[in-house]
Amino acid sequence: MALIKSISGIRGTIGGRSGDGLTPLDVVKFTAAFGQWLRQRNPTRQTVVIGRDGRLSGEMVSKLVAATLQGIGLNVIDLGLSTTPTVELAVTGEGASGGIILTASHNPIQWNALKLLNETGEFISAQDGADVLDIADADAFDFAEIRKLGSYQTDNTWLQKHIDQILALSLVDRDAIAARNFRVVVDAVNSTGGLAVPLLLEALGVEQITKLHCEPTGNFAHNPEPLPENLRDIIKEMEKGSADLGIVVDPDVDRLALICEDGSPFGEEYTLVAVADYVLKNGKDTPGLSGNTVSNLSSTVALRDVTQRHGGQHFASAVGEVNVVEMMKANNARIGGEGNGGIIYPELHYGRDALVGIALFLTHLARFGKSASMLRRTYPNYYISKNKIELTPDIDVDAVLERIKAKYARNPINTIDGVKIEFNKEWVHLRKSNTEPIIRIYSESETLATADHLASKIISDIREVISEKR
Repeated sequence: MALIKSISGIRGTIGGRSGDGLTPLDVVKFTAAFGQWLRQRNPTRQTVVIGRDGRLSGEMVSKLVAATLQGIGLNVIDLGLSTTPTVELAVTGEGASGGIILTASHNPIQWNALKLLNETGEFISAQDGADVLDIADADAFDFAEIRKLGSYQTDNTWLQKHIDQILALSLVDRDAIAARNFRVVVDAVNSTGGLAVPLLLEALGVEQITKLHCEPTGNFAHNPEPLPENLRDIIKEMEKGSADLGIVVDPDVDRLALICEDGSPFGEEYTLVAVADYVLKNGKDTPGLSGNTVSNLSSTVALRDVTQRHGGQHFASAVGEVNVVEMMKANNARIGGEGNGGIIYPELHYGRDALVGIALFLTHLARFGKSASMLRRTYPNYYISKNKIELTPDIDVDAVLERIKAKYARNPINTIDGVKIEFNKEWVHLRKSNTEPIIRIYSESETLATADHLASKIISDIREVISEKR
C-alpha cells in the first residue's frame, strides 16, 4: 500500500489502513483540507468542479469527495466520467473556486488520486499544496452548519463544450481533416478516453473509427501507461495496414501517444515535437505569445531543435505540469508540455490536453499530405532510454544524488530538479518521482544503444553508492 503527497496531488493505492493507502478516511481528510483552503482563498466563490476517470474506485471516491465538499459548505458541480483537461476548462467556465480530478493518471488499477486545481483551472503550486497539507495535518477544517451545507448538481455538457472550443481554434482545420478521410484506431484503455476521443474524431469529420478498449469500465485492458511495450493490441491492429493512424490516451486523457500506419510508434516524445512544429510554423500571430517553447528536463532535445529552426527559444523546466506552465508563462511560450505525450496549448488553456493534441496533429498530418511515418522522418532522431530503481526506506536518495553529482562534477550539471548531467550530445537525468516510490533515470542519445549504455553506466554507479552506504 502507498500514499504519496506531492506536487501532483494526493495519490495512493485503494484499501489498507488510514495513512498507508488512499482509504475513505484519507479521501475525506484531504478533501476537507482542500475545501477549507479554497474557502480561505476565495471567500466569495463557493463552487467546486469535480470529475473522474473510469477506474473501478472512481465512483466511491467521487461520492466521498462530493459529500465532504458539501459538508465544508461548498457547492459541487459533478461532471461524472470526464477527462482531466475537461475538468480544467470547466473550472474557469463555471467561475468556480477550484476543482478536483479523481484520477491516478497512468498508474495501475489499484491506484487513485485527488488532483487539485485552483480557480484558473491549473494545478495548485508547491506552496499551495504545502498549505493544504498543513491544514490536513492539523485537522484545521470547520464543517458547515445545517443551513449552510453546499449543494450538489451533475453536468454532462462539458465534454461537448470542450470539443466545441477545440474546433473553434484557428489552427484546427476540420475541412482538411475531413478531406483526408482518415482511418483511425483508438485505444482508450477502458477509461474515459473511450467516450471523449471518438466524440472528438467524429466532430473533426473522421468517419472510419476502430475502437479498442473504449468501454469506460475501469478494467484496464493493459498497463495504462501509453508506452510501446503496453500497446501490443493497437500495434497489431495497425500492422494490418488498413488504418492511417493509431491514437492512444491514458486513463484521464492528458497524455497522447500515436502509432504510425505501419504499426511503428510515432514516439511519445515526438507527439509534442510534431504538434509544436505545426503550431510554430502557422501560429506566429498569436497575441501575447512568442515563438518560444517549454518542456521539462526529461524531455527530448528534438523540441529544442525544432524551436530553433523556427527562430524561437526553448526552455527546460523542472518535471511536473505546474513547473512547465510557470515557465511557459514567464517566457510567453506558444506551446509546451512534457515528453510523456503531454501537450499544453495556451490558446485553449494551460493544461496537458490529449484532445487538443489530437486535433492539432490531425490538422498537421492532413496538410502534410503524406503518411504519419513519413512525417516522423522529418524530425531529428534522438532516443530516450527510460529506467527506474525501486526505493526502499533505508535509501537516502538525496545523498545518493549528491554522490553522483560529485562523481561527474566536470560535466555540465543542472540541479533544478534532481541531477541532469550532459555529455556532449547526450544527457542523463536522475530524479525522485513525484508519483511513485522510485528514482527515474532518463538518458538520451542519437542511438538507443548508446542511450541504454549511458543509463546502464549511471545505474551501476547508483547501485555502487547504495551498496557502499549499507
